[in-house]
Amino acid sequence: MGPARTQGVSHSVRIVVGNSRTKARMQARTLSQSQQQLESKRRHERHAANTSGLSLQSQALLADMRDDNPQDQDFSMGDGMAALHEDDALQWETIPDDLQEDETFVHAVRDIVGSQWRVYKDKRSWSLRLQRLQENWASVSGTLSAAYLQWAYPAVFDSEHPSPASQHTEPINPDLPSTAETSLDFEIDVINIYTLQSTAIIRRQASVSTISEALVLNGYVGASPLSPTIAMSLSTLELYRRIRLRKPSFSAEAFAKVICDLYKWPYRRRYRNVLADCFDVYLMMRRKIDQQVSEALGHNTANWRVLNSCPPCSYELEDEPELKFRKMIVFDGNNSLSRMAPLGGREVGDRRVFESDYFLDPEFVDKFADEVRSDPQPSDANVATTQHLHDEHVSTVTAPTSACTDNWKAARADAKKKSWGIFEETGVFVCACRHGIIQWIVDMIRSGELFKYPLSIVSKALDVLGPRLLIGYDVGCKLATTISSSSLATLFAENECRMCVDAFHGYTHNYACQDINHPNVIEGIGLEDLATMERIFSHSNQLAPVIRYASAYNRRVFIDMLYRQWDEDKYFNLSNMLYGNYKQALRIINEDGIALQEAKRSLGISDRDIKVWRSEQSEYLRTCGQEPEYDIHAVAYVEMLQKLRDARAASENASSLFLGTTPSDYKYSTANASYTNDLSHTRKLETQRRHATERYDQILHEVTALEVKMGIARRWEPIDPQYIDTVKFIATRSFHKSLANLQCLVVRRLFELHKLNISKTSYRMRTHIAKSLQTRCKAIQNAVKVYNEAALTLNPPAPMLDWSKVSHYAFLEEFTLLQETRQDIRSKRWTEPAVREVIKQSLRIERAHEEVTRCNIEIRRLHTAIVDEQISFATVLKQLKQARDPLYGAVDEYCERRQRMNAHILYRINDIFALNGFSGSKTTGVCKGKQVDKGTGSISTSADALTSINEDHEDESEGESDGFDDSDATAGDIGGLVDYISELAIT
Repeated sequence: MGPARTQGVSHSVRIVVGNSRTKARMQARTLSQSQQQLESKRRHERHAANTSGLSLQSQALLADMRDDNPQDQDFSMGDGMAALHEDDALQWETIPDDLQEDETFVHAVRDIVGSQWRVYKDKRSWSLRLQRLQENWASVSGTLSAAYLQWAYPAVFDSEHPSPASQHTEPINPDLPSTAETSLDFEIDVINIYTLQSTAIIRRQASVSTISEALVLNGYVGASPLSPTIAMSLSTLELYRRIRLRKPSFSAEAFAKVICDLYKWPYRRRYRNVLADCFDVYLMMRRKIDQQVSEALGHNTANWRVLNSCPPCSYELEDEPELKFRKMIVFDGNNSLSRMAPLGGREVGDRRVFESDYFLDPEFVDKFADEVRSDPQPSDANVATTQHLHDEHVSTVTAPTSACTDNWKAARADAKKKSWGIFEETGVFVCACRHGIIQWIVDMIRSGELFKYPLSIVSKALDVLGPRLLIGYDVGCKLATTISSSSLATLFAENECRMCVDAFHGYTHNYACQDINHPNVIEGIGLEDLATMERIFSHSNQLAPVIRYASAYNRRVFIDMLYRQWDEDKYFNLSNMLYGNYKQALRIINEDGIALQEAKRSLGISDRDIKVWRSEQSEYLRTCGQEPEYDIHAVAYVEMLQKLRDARAASENASSLFLGTTPSDYKYSTANASYTNDLSHTRKLETQRRHATERYDQILHEVTALEVKMGIARRWEPIDPQYIDTVKFIATRSFHKSLANLQCLVVRRLFELHKLNISKTSYRMRTHIAKSLQTRCKAIQNAVKVYNEAALTLNPPAPMLDWSKVSHYAFLEEFTLLQETRQDIRSKRWTEPAVREVIKQSLRIERAHEEVTRCNIEIRRLHTAIVDEQISFATVLKQLKQARDPLYGAVDEYCERRQRMNAHILYRINDIFALNGFSGSKTTGVCKGKQVDKGTGSISTSADALTSINEDHEDESEGESDGFDDSDATAGDIGGLVDYISELAIT
């Protein structure tokens, strides 16, 4: 077998060079059976003539490797080479003598001569060759898709006109003469992992216009569109596609090596090229058929996938309770799916653009590039006045800013987010719903995680998904500020949308931010943690090594494949997720509810008390860290008085030291030996006295000037009330600063300890965190020292801290320093550990009740969507069958696959209905805006499928850790399930 393509191949061996007219003759020539026999004889003669230039040793070696006799060798050629005219001019290049014993060279000669590979001498660039190749494939793409349908679903076509694939059920014997007077059949090298055939005779009817179409009708895809010399079976390509869907890191090279091992061939890169080229065409055919299937089912409208891929989110029903947030989505960026940029001035060969409804247009994304300021925000205050640039106008807004965002790369100034120049696409920015189904993808192009990416998705979500959206992001607090000053501000507010942070990153934000934006405290969010993106990226990271050096087109192809399979898996898992959430919510309500009632009774508190204390805590956290308003001039005046006091003492001390050096028998202008010896020391003391006096005079001048400005007639003394109040404020302010610093360091340490205990954290990451903790602990030691010094200045002094105790804090609740603040909250009951635990438990139970309400709505939506979809499938399939549409087979296969998944989902929904405590509706509803006549359709899930589903479900149930009680389990027999599903169409 020969390589897949000729472009870019250079050889130092004999190669056939023919004229360009051969291609036209290959396609136009028709050979009868007698002509084929004559051509075979000519091939023998031509091969003998071609190999005559080689030495006898080389000819013998080549024949030995092919297990043939060089005298009677019949070289099998592709359809193109079989049509060579006898008068073609053949030219030979001489084989260097020093290479004839080289094993690698000998293998190359075998492959080249054995496949009669043609190399056309032209000056086209690689980009032009690819462009021409793609144009040729595009010209036959429609016929190839139709041929694939005819091969894959032969039963759909008329029995009077069977497909070529259905005509040849028995192995073909190439030695038997053809019964047709005129035959277009041809022989070609093939790869088929199921049969391990090396060659195949392709039956071609007169109505088949191209060789490529004939190959597909016989179950193969050629490596080139016009004159292929090798083809790969569709079943082999489908196997590779399925493997890639389940194992994204499985490369074409790995599968090509598997093929070579099965064929017992030494691996050559050309086999990988054959696989890649054929797989590219195979995916093109499948995408075209998928588009036709979507059109037949009515799934080709604008934004259909986003609006219908997740029924629990989008399939809203009439007369259902209204949720505070209609839909919850989350987005984040990931840098693993990056692609290397072309090096130097290399031209990009593959210029195709892959179109997918997953990806947002880069031009649309760039519209939001100027919505974000490039200068950094102040980080030392919780409330700041910031300016944002938009449409060349400056608008001033007052918005909360959090120091917590300074710890995240995504929140840094966009001007600082410069990516390495080695990447063209530095990653992807992905949005998904709370159930994990992908909404949109944005390519991050030569940049870090800029705010234009989330802003573009927010804009798209407002346009497509509608109002009342809850959006999670790792720095949602900062993005909310940006949105409020962008062109989306009005629309975002009118639609009652809001930003928040996900639970995974939320604990690293400061207290005030967590109290507003953490999922645990947001009313209406339920038990959702919004940590969906971490799970998605953990899965998509497998694809990173495969697409690192791919073209932009192929990169998007494989990302699209990855996320389509992800969405299919997540759809299949919807009922399992809802089942798990429902059981978790019921367990919290039942178990924690009893404990909460006992705690409230023992502590003597009511629900109203909890609500008031939560409000007080929120107000405290909101204002924590903000300095109260105070007379700044009084603070400056007292500080100057303290400096004046210190300067006076220093001046008096310096003067006394200087005067102490004067001898008792001092006489002016009289030489004294001891005085002369101490002259150097005396001069130093005199200099210190002069400097101290000058400093005192300078501070005294400043104090006097400040007293004049403030109208102070009498200088404040330490016993004056104004002086005492101001000194107390200064000491408290210093204490608060040291306390805030210590709290920050301890909170960061607690988060890192939590991260250190995560089981899947890599060894290198654990080592890095451990080293960081050692450095952090030293910083905590210094912070504790500063805190203790500041605590002593208070009146009365604040409690001292022991370093050993602080360093071993494992939970934030143990950090009782929150009680030692300027607001003096030690008397507040919500500071008591028991009361704080009750508040947390109360919040958790509230979220659990919200989760039950949301699950009841989402389960009914999913239930209704499946029933409506089944009715739609039955209608479409009936119409296609009556019209004898060739697409019937593909649509039927899609519907069958979907029905099997729906049967699993319905089985799990039945388990939810059987839960002790289920409070939702067991009947279907009516979708908003749709009139569905449920009497016109029926559930057609086969009994065999239900039997298989029942067995699988029982196996899964036995393996679950929580198991099934007799009270929770539904009827296990198939009859009950069949009755249940059969009634769905009329309930």
